[in-house]
Amino acid sequence: MTSSSAGTKDRRLGKGLAALLGSPMDEEGMLSEGESPRGQSPRGQSRSGDSAGVQTLSLPVNEIENNPFQPRREFNPDEIASLAESIKSHQQLQPILVRIVDGRYQLISGERRLRATIHAGMDTIRAEVREADDRLVAELAIIENLQRKDLNPIEKALSFKRYIDEHKCKQDDLARRLSIDRSTIANLMRLLELPESVLDLLQAGKITAGHARALLPIGDEQVQITTANKIMDERISVRATESLVAEMLKAEEDQETGRKVTNATRQKRRQTSPHIEAMQQEFRMVFGTKVEIKSSARGRGKITIHFSDGEEFERIRTMLTAESRPQLRVAG
Repeated sequence: MTSSSAGTKDRRLGKGLAALLGSPMDEEGMLSEGESPRGQSPRGQSRSGDSAGVQTLSLPVNEIENNPFQPRREFNPDEIASLAESIKSHQQLQPILVRIVDGRYQLISGERRLRATIHAGMDTIRAEVREADDRLVAELAIIENLQRKDLNPIEKALSFKRYIDEHKCKQDDLARRLSIDRSTIANLMRLLELPESVLDLLQAGKITAGHARALLPIGDEQVQITTANKIMDERISVRATESLVAEMLKAEEDQETGRKVTNATRQKRRQTSPHIEAMQQEFRMVFGTKVEIKSSARGRGKITIHFSDGEEFERIRTMLTAESRPQLRVAG
């Protein structure tokens, strides 16, 4: 990804974040002086205002509940300690965001700052109160964490899945609400199709998301697990993993069709149709499943895309629509 494309993605995510809760100076949804949202006023708070009239509260840290929609499960203790030192030296510049649920404050955004404040031994933290329902809070949690590089892909994928399951929506709906590409959601969620032991390796950083994606076309879970362990033990690169998987799929294809290919025939195929072989591999990696290309001497032929169930068929169908057709690099 170029710096230009990365910048464009960050700007889109920033727009999505602003659309959810407004800018920090936006008064909409804020508490006015003396007002108690939903008729409730948790104790232990003090108020202050800034030049724009935005009210902030100084809340006891032990009265703030965690965000139940936070996709992050692990927080780097060294980063929290470093942030705590910065807060002690320079004070907290940006308030955290909270909402009121059943008379208690619940975190919306800023869990790292809250943890660092507690680590620094402080009793209170500056916060802004917003009115937000569960769906809005879940969306903000997803966007906030998408912009962080250290959130592992499985945590991101699980946050997408939970949102889609709870709100009975499609990937397109979520992408539109978050102002991100549908392919970002689809590619991450597909990783959840892998066996749990492979996902454990990915979460632990033993293999990368690129390795995991390369394993998806393999239909046998045990083979996926064995290959993942091989990648970890032998430190195989992503490119080499893609080649390894392609060879495995080719061997499986030969076995399924019962072809008895001699070494001479294999050599002839490599000499006469390297272009077809390269395109076939390209299609396989794009669609994440077995793809066959048959071509005749007259230039005619067919492309066969295999699928294992209705869900995989729907995924492939969506990829082939005009709106989200994958950009294939034709090997030459």
